[in-house]
Amino acid sequence: EVQLVQSGGGSVQAGGSLTLSCTASGFTFDNNDVGWYRQVPGNECELVSTITRAGTPYYADSVKGRFTISQDRAKNTVSLQMNSLKPEDTAVYYCAVPPGGMCPRLDLNRPAIFGHWGQGTQVTVSS
Repeated sequence: EVQLVQSGGGSVQAGGSLTLSCTASGFTFDNNDVGWYRQVPGNECELVSTITRAGTPYYADSVKGRFTISQDRAKNTVSLQMNSLKPEDTAVYYCAVPPGGMCPRLDLNRPAIFGHWGQGTQVTVSS
């Protein structure tokens, strides 16, 4: 069974740091691009960062210079290190393989569309 399990997240004050991890089972990240998305209630997901199977990262302008995506092939895990967090980073964060789908919308009773998604992790940044 293909599964993405997320860990990390939580609550932090502005300027603090958190790390999110996404561990795959049933497949490896070696042959897949991976994306991190975030969602504010009532909105569609926003793409935060991706990493290609070759290790090339992409960052949204809103997080560039503050977030770092990385891959640990031995642990089959992709992590998102988030530094200098801001209140506007508050959201539920999802990992997804491959990037390009749509995250679940609880308010619309809609499951994730396309690809495999982690269970979601709350990140709350207080001012």
